Amino acid sequence: MGENRKLAAAMAECHMGQAELARCVNAEIESLTGREGHVTDRDVRRWLSGETQWPQAKQRLSMEKALGRSAIELGFVPRSKNAAQAPLEDPVHRRAFIAAATGTAVAATAGASRARLGQSDVNRFHVEYEKIIAQDQKLGGATNVENDAVELAMRIKSSLAGGGASTWVRTKLYCLASDVTCSAAFAAIDAQARSRARNHLDSAVTFAGLSGGSETQYHVWNHIAMVAGQRNDFAEVSAAADAAKSLAIAKKDPLYASLAHMRSAHAHAGSRDRNAALGALGAAERSFGRHMAIERPPWITFYDEAEFDGLTSIVWLRLGAPDRAEYHLHRALGAIRPHLIRNRTYYTAHLSLAQAKQGDLELACSTGETAAELLAKVRGSKRTTDTLADVRKLVVSSGSREPSVLDWAERAQAWI
Repeated sequence: MGENRKLAAAMAECHMGQAELARCVNAEIESLTGREGHVTDRDVRRWLSGETQWPQAKQRLSMEKALGRSAIELGFVPRSKNAAQAPLEDPVHRRAFIAAATGTAVAATAGASRARLGQSDVNRFHVEYEKIIAQDQKLGGATNVENDAVELAMRIKSSLAGGGASTWVRTKLYCLASDVTCSAAFAAIDAQARSRARNHLDSAVTFAGLSGGSETQYHVWNHIAMVAGQRNDFAEVSAAADAAKSLAIAKKDPLYASLAHMRSAHAHAGSRDRNAALGALGAAERSFGRHMAIERPPWITFYDEAEFDGLTSIVWLRLGAPDRAEYHLHRALGAIRPHLIRNRTYYTAHLSLAQAKQGDLELACSTGETAAELLAKVRGSKRTTDTLADVRKLVVSSGSREPSVLDWAERAQAWI
């Protein structure tokens, strides 16, 4: 008897704690037998410690489905030698089910078995989702990022339409479908394709509602606020931010509360309500200062200290304080993580804008040139090119005859 390291490794790979594995196994038991399972985290501890070397059949089958591996691959030891030598069953196509009342195995009717969705399917889709996020952070609103996200969301939806999922797995997949669709929406937002973004978010709202997940619904409201901001519909930005703040995740996790307050600050700044904007910005800062470094969904990992300063700079730009904006942009650019290329490009363009608004035209053009060089590596971020176009308008309208300024304005016309 010893610690079951294989089971511990499988749980870690699936990002499952003891209580979550117990809930998942119970959901699979209910799906298999029609009766609620009664596995607790104490049972899971016994499995992990090696105290229980071969769980009951219905627990074993459900665990295999939840983790996508056979019991032997999970480190369990059969009680009989014959069981150990028996061929491993495909965990997706079980021919034995546990009778709810007696606990005995009954044979499934030939042809009645069907592929069932489990934790392994959730994990597989989630890996693809993480790749899309990484691609988006690198490339910006490229068409292939948006298309990949739409295609993945359709495959998740198709898998759900086939049925054969426990309540727990179905909930996870609806959450994932919503998050993936939000990624498609964000790619469209970055490309300034507002109609496409809103269509994606209409679908995401449905998925999020079916998931019942507070964090998932927050994700959608956050993106709705961004799309409304691009349309200068600051009343809707404010309403979306308020909806996000009302959710349980924002009340529980200060990081989510901070981002929602930041969206409110953007709405008030866009409406030129200075006092309300600074009040919301202060609330965002206080909440941000209280957040802990814990594991969160991959989409919100962008909201770190660098992003906080970057978003703060936009508030100050809208309030007509480009000097304050420049201060925060330098802080943001000094802290942006290397792999967030799109964000660096976006905020470099805003730094150029802040400098141009202060009349530092030569410096603004130099910074704009840096942004343009970065933009060559980031396909599809029209938000960035539009910001540089605003810089060029300021440069041209200034009437400056400085050769370096005129040269940049002329070259910029070709790629903006």
